[in-house]
Amino acid sequence: MRRTALVTGATRGIGRSICAQLAADGFDVIGTGRGDIAQDAAYDHHLSVDFTNEASFDGFIRSVREIPISVLVNNAGINRISPFESITDDDFDSVQLVNVRRPFQLCRAVLPRMKEAGWGRIVNISSIFGKISRAQRASYSTSKFGLDGMTVALAAEVGKYNVLANCIAPGFVDTELTRRVLGDAGIAELVGQVPIGRLAQPEEIAFLVSWLVSDKNSYVTGQNIAIDGGFTRV
Repeated sequence: MRRTALVTGATRGIGRSICAQLAADGFDVIGTGRGDIAQDAAYDHHLSVDFTNEASFDGFIRSVREIPISVLVNNAGINRISPFESITDDDFDSVQLVNVRRPFQLCRAVLPRMKEAGWGRIVNISSIFGKISRAQRASYSTSKFGLDGMTVALAAEVGKYNVLANCIAPGFVDTELTRRVLGDAGIAELVGQVPIGRLAQPEEIAFLVSWLVSDKNSYVTGQNIAIDGGFTRV
């Protein structure tokens, strides 16, 4: 029987590539997005959800509990850059809601079936800013360091059920959003700081996810794996 994988934030960028790779690996892939499924989506099954809306998320989580999910990839996230003293409580809380609380709730929802099956894989998409940080990233880094801590605690608790949980910390990835936000000059500056000398491709992130959620991974759990071209190590 085909295993089912749920990938949040699946409509573009890294999430879309993860869906395409897991589908190629033979998983029955469910993707999420705020609207309806696009004609060119990289997955066959769609669940619409707005992580910032409690009613929308409550309906979504009820649906998730009814599905025998073997693989969960928490990819959806938001980032708000602001000087520390300018961060409002609402902005700070909204980043923690989407980036930490929702992944926590999803992990909690899928665990009973994973434990019963004696097999499960959870990958939480973090960021290099969950390993290092820089100015104006207080809200985002708080959330990504928190996501890592949650993942470590989860791994310690569920490993005995053959449920493995890890974080992946991507560096700078060549997506439409990255190019729109940074522009050519910003990208050129970043590339100069990456030992490999280029941005990551979304498919490279997906390849790592693919291995972590496969049967080939039988012993890696509780890790926060940077995939950043060496950026955080130099």
